[in-house]
Amino acid sequence: MKVLVADDDPGSLLVARAAVERSGHYCLAAADGDEAWALYLEHQPDVVVTDWMMPGMDGLALCRAIRAREADLYTYIVMLTSQGSRDDVLAGLEAGADDYVTKPLDPFVLHARLLVALRVTTLHADLAHYRKVLSQQARTDPLTGLHNRLKLSEDLEQLHARSERYAEEYCLAMCDVDNFKSYNDIYGHQAGDLALREVATSLVGQARTSDGVYRFGGEEFLVVLPNQTQEGARIFMERALDRVRELEIEHTGDPAGLLTLSAGISAFTMEHKLDAEQLLGEADAALYAAKAAGRNRVELAR
Repeated sequence: MKVLVADDDPGSLLVARAAVERSGHYCLAAADGDEAWALYLEHQPDVVVTDWMMPGMDGLALCRAIRAREADLYTYIVMLTSQGSRDDVLAGLEAGADDYVTKPLDPFVLHARLLVALRVTTLHADLAHYRKVLSQQARTDPLTGLHNRLKLSEDLEQLHARSERYAEEYCLAMCDVDNFKSYNDIYGHQAGDLALREVATSLVGQARTSDGVYRFGGEEFLVVLPNQTQEGARIFMERALDRVRELEIEHTGDPAGLLTLSAGISAFTMEHKLDAEQLLGEADAALYAAKAAGRNRVELAR
């Protein structure tokens, strides 16, 4: 573990540092609270062992600052207090400390506290990892591996706010696999799932790093194109439709004989400041127009 020790008493600081290093941990040392806070921000230690009374930021203030800043990773805090000072112990725990050690410091006692700290910080790290995995799963379509509508809602809200603030354009392209119901009827749902994965991979392969590709539902996909004009989005989607045709996925239920894609594009501009839901509606209406015009084509929202 990475352990930060903060104490303005040089002798106590030396003892604590030696105990930490003998326990096999990396030690950072600070002679006052302000230095301790700076080291904490720079190194994000797993454990902080801090004296109560120090120049600058005292131990209680340091505890509160650490707890206010923490997100997923947890810092285990041990407060150093005077012998028999029960009020200090309670105040330290209320400020966010996990444990305490009385002074003069006993290296064995600190070693024991560090063993507990290792267990607790490992547990918190595991929980943070599982939370991250679950969060990713909740925002990922299990069939295609694309982001799903929950992630789309979050990303689109941020993009829309940024575009309004900085007067930037963006486009939405709603895509739909043509005659997909008949494809499933003819070739089966397993083949349909494989086809959706191939289409998804093709769309991702055409997208810029800044673009987002989402499974909107069923055989529908949505492509989000930041800093893109409607004409630029049309060129992008024409190229994407070409790539889907080049997959040469046989579809005897489609007039083209191949699996194809239709798309409708809407645009957010300074002259057309609709909210995100309205833009989705416009893209969907343009997609409907592409279907009505014969499929396998791109239509722009007017």
